[in-house]
Amino acid sequence: MSARSRVSQAAFEAKYRRSRDPWNFTGSSYERGRYELTLRSLERNRYRRAFEPACSIGVLTAALAGRCDEVQAIDIAPSAVAAARALCTNFPGVTIGCADLAEQAPPGPFDLIVFSELGYYFREAQLRRIAESLGATLAAGGELVAVHWLGDSEDHLLHGDQVHAILGDTLTRSCAWIKSARHPGFRLDSWRRNEVC
Repeated sequence: MSARSRVSQAAFEAKYRRSRDPWNFTGSSYERGRYELTLRSLERNRYRRAFEPACSIGVLTAALAGRCDEVQAIDIAPSAVAAARALCTNFPGVTIGCADLAEQAPPGPFDLIVFSELGYYFREAQLRRIAESLGATLAAGGELVAVHWLGDSEDHLLHGDQVHAILGDTLTRSCAWIKSARHPGFRLDSWRRNEVC
């Protein structure tokens, strides 16, 4: 199986059909800690409109709902979307759709984008296009937070450090780099959209 086929919609859907929570987002202390640190890194207590691509089964989506008036989330796998919708059913401001970020980012503006555990599934040129597109959907003063695991996996096309280097190189054309932290197993970086674009 080629690297590209391992990150196709069919491959992700197969993972969710084999296991409702293939990365153990609901039970892993590592994942809980990563979510907690992600939320703690946010610059504001409250956001008007957030976007979360690759929301998986919606665990982080539900946590973001407590900090955002609206959360728009997507995942490529229909089974993940169904699980996320079920988990977030009590949050009226949350909308979850089945979509491929590589094809098109939803229209902004967003004052928060959480780009978590996703960037290494793209090739470099594709990730640069996605970063440009996401940067363009940020409202002036809006924040993009990227969080990625630093291990190696056969289905990753890039390493987490490469993802953040590409994001930084691309986003700094329209955004200021505001935060960087390395934690056991993952890194977190944040950028803020310049007020005057």
